[in-house]
Amino acid sequence: MACLLETPIRMSVLSEVTASSRHYVDRLFDPDPQKVLQGVIDMKNAVIGNNKQKANLIVLGAVPRLLYLLQQETSSTELKTECAVVLGSLAMGTENNVKSLLDCHIIPALLQGLLSPDLKFIEACLRCLRTIFTSPVTPEELLYTGPDHQTILFNHGAVQNIAHLLTSLSYKVRMQALKCFSVLAFENPQVSMTLVNVLVDGELLPQIFVKMLQRDKPIEMQLTSAKCLTYMCRAGAIRTDDNCIILKTLPCLVRMCSKERLLEERVEGAETLAYLIEPDVELQRIASITDHLIAMLADYFKYPSSVSAITDIKRLDHDLKHAHELRQAAFKLYASLGANDEDIRKKIIETENMMDRIVTGLSESSVKVRLAAVRCLHSLSRSVQQLRTSFQDHAVWKPLMKVLQNAPDEILVVASSMLCNLLLEFSPSKEPILESGAVELLCGLTQSENPALRVNGIWALMNMAFQAEQKIKADILRSLSTEQLFRLLSDSDLNVLMKTLGLLRNLLSTRPHIDKIMSTHGKQIMQAVTLILEGEHNIEVKEQTLCILANIADGTTAKELIMTNDDILQKIKYYMGHSHIKLQLAAMFCISNLIWNEEEGSQERQDKLRDMGIVDILHKLSQSPDSNLCDKAKTALQQYLA
Repeated sequence: MACLLETPIRMSVLSEVTASSRHYVDRLFDPDPQKVLQGVIDMKNAVIGNNKQKANLIVLGAVPRLLYLLQQETSSTELKTECAVVLGSLAMGTENNVKSLLDCHIIPALLQGLLSPDLKFIEACLRCLRTIFTSPVTPEELLYTGPDHQTILFNHGAVQNIAHLLTSLSYKVRMQALKCFSVLAFENPQVSMTLVNVLVDGELLPQIFVKMLQRDKPIEMQLTSAKCLTYMCRAGAIRTDDNCIILKTLPCLVRMCSKERLLEERVEGAETLAYLIEPDVELQRIASITDHLIAMLADYFKYPSSVSAITDIKRLDHDLKHAHELRQAAFKLYASLGANDEDIRKKIIETENMMDRIVTGLSESSVKVRLAAVRCLHSLSRSVQQLRTSFQDHAVWKPLMKVLQNAPDEILVVASSMLCNLLLEFSPSKEPILESGAVELLCGLTQSENPALRVNGIWALMNMAFQAEQKIKADILRSLSTEQLFRLLSDSDLNVLMKTLGLLRNLLSTRPHIDKIMSTHGKQIMQAVTLILEGEHNIEVKEQTLCILANIADGTTAKELIMTNDDILQKIKYYMGHSHIKLQLAAMFCISNLIWNEEEGSQERQDKLRDMGIVDILHKLSQSPDSNLCDKAKTALQQYLA
C-alpha cells in the first residue's frame, strides 16, 4: 500500500509549491490592462534572484502569455517593455529555463520587438536576446554566425553605423563596437578590406585599433583590438610584414601570454597569436624570439602552482576548473610556432618535459585538449630529425594508436595525418606501428564517409607500401580488398584518387613484387587503368596512371599484360603524341621498359611496337625542343639499334 501512496504525496507537494505562484499568472489574464501591467511588474519583482519562482512560473504557463502580451498591438509600450524584462529575468535562471523559452519561439518575438520606435522596449528586447544567446543551450544558427550573416550585416551598413561608436565617451560602448568589428572581420575578406579604409574623425580604423592596443589601455581593449587586426591580417586586408602587425599586434598578444595576466586573458592571447602566425613563417620566427615566448608557454602546464599568487578562493576554484583551457591554448600556439621552422621545433621539443606533456595531453578527458595536443604533435612530426629522435625516445606512436582507436572525427583527421608522417620510410616508428595492427585500422579509415579520413587512410597506406617487403604489401591488399581499392579509384574526391594511385604505384615496385601482384590482381588493375585513361581526369591523374603502367612494364612477366592488350598499347601511343610534356614523358617510360633489349622477349616486343608506328613517333620526339623528352626518345631508339 505504501507504494501506492507515493505518487499522490509528490503531487500535493507540487501543488503546494505552485499555488503560491499561480496568482501571478492569473493576473496576466485580467480584462483590465492596468491590472495586467501591475501583475507583470509584481512578477518581475518576485522572480529577481529566485530560481525556484522562475521555474514555477514557467511550469504554470507564464511564458506563452507574456509573449502574447509582448506582441499584441493593443498592449501599451510600458507593458511590452515589462514583459521583455520578465522574460529576460526568466532566461537568467537555469539552462532548462532557456530551453523552455526557446520552445515557445521567443526569439522571433524579440527580434520583431527591435522594430519598435521605443528605445526602452528595444533595450529590454536586446538584453533578453543577449542573455539567451550567451546560454550554451541556444543553437548558434538562430542568429548571425556564418559568412552569409556577416555579409547581411555588412550590406545593411553595420560598418558605418558601428564605426563612430569607437569614439564614444562610454567605455562599454567602445568595447561592444570593437567586439562587433572582430566578429565581422573574422575570416571575411570583403568586410576586412572595407575596414582598412574606414575613416573615423579623420583617422583610419587600423590606426584607431593600434591606439587601442597600447599598454596604457584596459587589457580587454588591448586584446580585442589585437583580434581585429589579426583577423584583418588573416583575411588579406593587412600585410603580414606591416608594422602594425610586427611591431604592435604580435608583441601585444605575446604580452597577454605572461603569467601576470588572468587565465582567460592568457588563453585568448595564445589562441589569437596562434591564429595570426599560423600561415606565415616569418611571423613564427619573430614570435619565437619575442619575450622568451617558448619558455613562457611552459608555465601554462604548471598552473595553478602551489605558490600561486591567487588569494581569491573563488578565483582559484574557477581557474582550477579551467586550467585545461591553458594547456589547450599552449598546444595550439606551439603547433603554429613549429609549423615550418626546424630550429623552432627543436626549441619547443627541448622545452622542459615537452614531449611528456604532449603524450599526457593525448589522453586528457577534454576533447579540445586532446585535439590541440595531436595538432601540436603533428606540427612537430614534420621534422625528419625529431621523427628519428624525440618521437622514437618517447614512443609517441603508442598513445597515438590509442587515440586512433576511438575518437571524434576532428581528432581522427589530425591523428591519422600525423600517422602518415610516422609511417615515412626513414621513421623508426614505422616497424612497431605495423606490428600494432595499423593496416586494419587504416583500411577502415578508407571506408569513412569523411573525405579527409579517406585521404589520410590511403595516404598512410601509400607511405607504408613505399619500399616495403612483399609481406606488408600483401597484407595491405588483403586488408583493403580489391573491391575497396577500385571503389577508391572511382572516388569523387580528387585527393583520394591521387593517393590511391600513389598506393598502387608503391605496391607495384621492384620486379618480384610487380609480377606477384599482377599475377593475382592483374586483370582488375588493367581494367582500372583503362577506365582512368579513358575518363575525364586532369593531367596529374593521368600522369600517375601512366607511371603505374610504366611500373607494370618493368615487371618480368607482368609486362605481357600490356603487350597482349592492344587497347592499352594504343592509349600509350596516343599519350606519346599528347600536347602535355608530362604525359609524353610518362608514356615514354612505358615504351622504354617494354623495349629494353637486355630482357627476354625484347625483340618480339620491339617488332610489335614498330608495326604500331612507335618508332616513327620516337624519331619525331628525338627532335623535341624539350631536352628531357628528346633524350628519352634517343635512348629508346638506341634499343632498336643495339
